[in-house]
Amino acid sequence: MNRRALFLTALLLLGTRSFSQQAEPRLPDAKSKARTVAELAAQTVVVFNENDRDSVSLAALYAERRGISPKHLIPIKCARNEEITRGEFDGTIAEPLRQALVERGFWKLGKRTDGPAPVVESKVRFAVLMHGMPLKVSAVATYEGDRRDGNPPEIFQRNECSVDSELSVLGLATRQISGLLENPYYRAEKTIDDMSLASLLLVCRLDAPTPAIVRQMIHDSLAAEAKGLRGFAYIDARGVTEGPMLVGDRWFHNAARDAREHGIPVILDNGPALFPPAYPMRHAAIYLGWYGEHVTGPFTRESFRFTPGAVTLHLHSFSAVTLRDKTQNWCAPLLAAGAAATLGNVYEPYLGLTPQPDIFAQRLREGFTFAEAGYMSQRALSWMTTFVGDPMYRPFGNVEPDPKNPWEAYAAGVRTWLTKSRSAGEAALRDSAKQLKSGIVSEAMGLLELSGNDAGAAMDAFKEARTAYDRPDDRVRVAIHESGAIAAAEGPAKAARFLREQASTNGASDSASLLTELAAVYGKPEEPPKAKPVTTKPPTTKPKP
Repeated sequence: MNRRALFLTALLLLGTRSFSQQAEPRLPDAKSKARTVAELAAQTVVVFNENDRDSVSLAALYAERRGISPKHLIPIKCARNEEITRGEFDGTIAEPLRQALVERGFWKLGKRTDGPAPVVESKVRFAVLMHGMPLKVSAVATYEGDRRDGNPPEIFQRNECSVDSELSVLGLATRQISGLLENPYYRAEKTIDDMSLASLLLVCRLDAPTPAIVRQMIHDSLAAEAKGLRGFAYIDARGVTEGPMLVGDRWFHNAARDAREHGIPVILDNGPALFPPAYPMRHAAIYLGWYGEHVTGPFTRESFRFTPGAVTLHLHSFSAVTLRDKTQNWCAPLLAAGAAATLGNVYEPYLGLTPQPDIFAQRLREGFTFAEAGYMSQRALSWMTTFVGDPMYRPFGNVEPDPKNPWEAYAAGVRTWLTKSRSAGEAALRDSAKQLKSGIVSEAMGLLELSGNDAGAAMDAFKEARTAYDRPDDRVRVAIHESGAIAAAEGPAKAARFLREQASTNGASDSASLLTELAAVYGKPEEPPKAKPVTTKPPTTKPKP
């Protein structure tokens, strides 16, 4: 079976449990306190490379758009290449930045007689590195004050790192560079300014293959923040059932569950193959996936664009080995395709020390900044992760209720489902879909029903969605979902006939070939007797945390 067939078959496994059933212990809920943009701007410094003309202009643009004081713009003269040596990092970035933060009154140092003193008070909590700043620090054989013994031994033989992660612990003033430092903000439930962590600086970067993409990231983040980020969450798990990679797959399923329970419709791929290039991935506000080395799927199409302000994460050991080539690895191509924020690894991090997508997505949804959500999801510092996006970005922090917006109408129906009853929620969703003539609401409702294994209810919703949608691409996507429900309720032969009909009806779509391929996966067996849909009832009340 080829990889596209594997993907198409995996989509049929979407409805494996009720959307609020627990597969893993639930992450503790947290709620970000209300903070104004001005308050966040006062806690942010902008670091740029004076040797790079674009870095200078982008820093000025970002500071102007975010209302950041000129005092908070810190020029650095350093190399323009992505990888630098430890000596270059210390001499041209770390020490000048430390000096500037102290001289400008942002940092107050303690006392130490044997070297640089640690930070004991800080007025800044966020730093953004502008395009043109180096990305990663190469390994060094020896370093004064360092040691290479620790557990596990192989980790403490490593001292290469991302510039972001190394600068996050600049305030510790440690000479220990080999191995990792435990992140005290990992899994935190408070904003960074409510934590007693003066020496921790949440460092992100506004970086991408071109300056034009960085300008678009700034614009899209501000626009999405003003109205709220809305769209589908596309989550690409791998269907792992055992072995050392199982924990990673659980992160993605946890993220899917959390999104469903909070009114974000989820399209989940639960198989080893990734979304194929022809897949009609529209309205993509969130993308979480793993584990191909280089970008593939819809993101490689010239016509593909994320929803403005989209947040993405593709988990791979080398997802951010470069940010300058929009065809290599994952972070740069996702940004080139319109994502406003992403995070990844510049060197091998090991699975347990890479950002956890479930924590990241949950904290972002709860209203924390991109920087806070990223660092909350990261167990290790002085390590391999780069956080690419506006550190102040809060895509879910300022959503104004709008009953005429189909995404908000869907979220309201889910709240009714969880706080009142399933029947009340279904009625609210059907009513919204009818009033708004919205394929989005009906498709999202069908996905919700399918996640609870209610094939009959899912089929009804998907049929309404196909009727409401004008674009063939949207109808193809719904038909892929719907075929799984038909196969479960009425057998694979009927699903195959349905798919061939839909391929003919929606031939104008470049994605119609996927329907024909999926029909071939079902084959042409004799149609079995009609079976009753298997139903797993979602809860009648909101589940306890």
